[in-house]
Amino acid sequence: MTRLRRTATAATALAFTAVATAVLGFAGPASAHVTVNPKEATQGGYARVAFRVPNESDTASTTKVEVVLPENAPVGSVSTMPVPGWTVAVEKRKVDPPIEVHGSPITEAVAKLTWTATGDAGVKPGQFQEFPVSMGPLPQVNTMVFKTVQTYSDGNVSRWIEEPTPGAEEPEHPAPVLTLTAASPSASAAPAAAPVAATDDDDDDEGEGAAVGLGVAGLVAGLAGLVLGGLAFARTRREPVAKS
Repeated sequence: MTRLRRTATAATALAFTAVATAVLGFAGPASAHVTVNPKEATQGGYARVAFRVPNESDTASTTKVEVVLPENAPVGSVSTMPVPGWTVAVEKRKVDPPIEVHGSPITEAVAKLTWTATGDAGVKPGQFQEFPVSMGPLPQVNTMVFKTVQTYSDGNVSRWIEEPTPGAEEPEHPAPVLTLTAASPSASAAPAAAPVAATDDDDDDEGEGAAVGLGVAGLVAGLAGLVLGGLAFARTRREPVAKS
């Protein structure tokens, strides 16, 4: 009986371990991929986004990050924010037809951004780093896919270049995706209010105003008459009465 109980206990423990491994993924480390934050922006506008790069290695640091801008969605203006301990190189390419930025045609667009760590500034194990970028005007497309290559100090390379497929599971090495939404209609596009025509009430108001004006004028005239009458009465009292 004791042997049977021990055997059942061991089998239960093995079963629990197998379930935990399958459900929680104890068999291997979870994949933390490169993302772009925020994940949405507006077509035709400017956006400040950051490429968030986590370090998946237990022993090496991330020393270089390469982000390729999509060829089918060129952007005329791209600027980077300084990241302490990192340098950035900007590669451009020719675009045809030109891109219009602030009313001027631009014949070149940014093709690739490469950040390289200097000294001991690499992303250490268990850490992540954000690389902020401002870009615009954003193209009239639904998504922008930024294929990214992450290089480690030990020479290993992670290629986050797989494009997502609608309705399918997320790929093993997905590329960062920025979703673009249509701009809301401008408030200035609303039709101007039509002029309000005069109504009968307005005519009545004008008539009442004229009547009030006449009444005030009559009151002033009456007060003037009273003043003149008072002066005349006072004069007659001061003059001597002639004897008959």
